[in-house]
Amino acid sequence: MIILKSKHEIECIREAGRITADALELMRKLAQPGVTTGELDRRCEEYIRSRGAFPSCKGYYGYPATICASVNEEVVHGIPGHRKLKDGDIISIDLVVNKNGYHGDSTVTLPIGHVDDAKLQLLKVTEECLYKGIEQAVAGNHMGDIGHAVQQYAESFGYGVVRDYVGHGIGTDMHEDPEVPNYGLAGHGELLESGLVLAIEPMINMGTEKVHSLKNGWTVVTRDNKPAAHFEHTVAITENGPEILTLRS
Repeated sequence: MIILKSKHEIECIREAGRITADALELMRKLAQPGVTTGELDRRCEEYIRSRGAFPSCKGYYGYPATICASVNEEVVHGIPGHRKLKDGDIISIDLVVNKNGYHGDSTVTLPIGHVDDAKLQLLKVTEECLYKGIEQAVAGNHMGDIGHAVQQYAESFGYGVVRDYVGHGIGTDMHEDPEVPNYGLAGHGELLESGLVLAIEPMINMGTEKVHSLKNGWTVVTRDNKPAAHFEHTVAITENGPEILTLRS
């Protein structure tokens, strides 16, 4: 069931989203060669709790951490631990914050140290895909308009658009209806209405779009072991157009 949000509820999501954005800015500063993904997770949780909020992912269906830390060929749901970041890595940090019962969800993919041009282009294009999708999050459009914009742009660079994982509605639950695919046909799918709040999150692979899960039951990697990037914002559809509720400074 799709739940449209009131202006008050959108402001509550924005408050959670502001903490999410600030925490990701902290991660951007801390993510350096030699730092472990577990240390990033610990510092992020401390920061979120210092703001009177809670990490939504921790304990979700048994997930053990605050952030998802996905490195290089890991697409989503990488579990933080003892892995040290190395010069030339890229890391996607996916974070959801619960503040007063409302959730803000955002992801950024960061270059670590000196990263080659091919990876830097993947990051640039994936972030551009996110904003092309957001541009289509307008009342009167259809869900397929978002996915079509993402897919067309990513595939114009020869990249693979992940099909197995999609964006979603968000509010008092971390994952709500509707699903937000990163592919599709313009003019198809659910009608977008004012009050709808979506987590739009392109997951783009340098090679094939095909992925598989590791034995830990969480981490998803590319089938060809080529790098993947992931960017995400929580976006409200309003009478005045799309509003990003997790915008980073």
